[in-house]
Amino acid sequence: MSDTTSPIISVAPITLAAPNRGQDLQVRVSAPTTGHDLPVVVLSHGMTLSMDDYAPLVDFWAARGFVVIQPTHLDSLGLAPDDPRTPLIWRIRTDDLTCVLDQLDAVEADVPGLAGRIDHDRIAVAGHSWGAQTASTLAGARVIDADGRPGESMADPRVGAAVLLCLPGTGGADLTPFAAEHFSFMSPDFAGMKTPSLIVAGDHDDSPLTVRGPDWFTDGYRLGPGATDLLTLFGAEHGLGGIQGYHDTRTTDESPERVAVIQRATLAYLRTALGLDDGAWPATRATLAATSDPLGRIDSK
Repeated sequence: MSDTTSPIISVAPITLAAPNRGQDLQVRVSAPTTGHDLPVVVLSHGMTLSMDDYAPLVDFWAARGFVVIQPTHLDSLGLAPDDPRTPLIWRIRTDDLTCVLDQLDAVEADVPGLAGRIDHDRIAVAGHSWGAQTASTLAGARVIDADGRPGESMADPRVGAAVLLCLPGTGGADLTPFAAEHFSFMSPDFAGMKTPSLIVAGDHDDSPLTVRGPDWFTDGYRLGPGATDLLTLFGAEHGLGGIQGYHDTRTTDESPERVAVIQRATLAYLRTALGLDDGAWPATRATLAATSDPLGRIDSK
């Protein structure tokens, strides 16, 4: 896979109309300054983060030909607990991603030099932690309701691939009492997650949300029909080495080498899953498998 790069432009905030949200949606757009027919990644952030985070991934993808669009979800804007939107915040997150896809033309128009350069037929979603759950709903995952039944499908046919980093696993008895009380929507049904998806997990990611261990973050791979591949990072905790930002103080397992593996692997997966380079992902799998002291492994089904 060629590692040709381009200078990038990053523009924020761009404001998109969201009349049923209570306030308009603000996004950051990062794109290469050259090239046409550019594929799109819509990236959903984790809790308390924003459109200004995940630069190690965003910069890497954009420099190699992707338009990366990052919304700031309501949960990062100090939403009061008694705000009527709070119980539906997980659902509004999904609507944020759909809003971006509905207004790609407006995004193009607002970024200098981007008009006419986006490939509207090659779109992926990505997310980390809660953002991974948000992205997974567009790939076909559903949220189990209080009656124990899967809720409505929010799968979006415009989405051709997903990259889901630290995707929360199944709910119910697998949640801690704290998670069950405060994050009851973290009860996914992966049976309908049929969009081609790469799951990325750390084998030291012990979460306070689950009574299980790090394998909780691999449920999407185990149970999602479209989750064809799982990248497990050895020694990685929830920050996966530092994907949230350069020198990010929230990272407990800082490792530039681990981040580099994630950068290369996610790019290769996106390029193959979106039909840009059929050999990129197989080559990455082969390279990692042949490494004498690898930082992770890839499982495929």
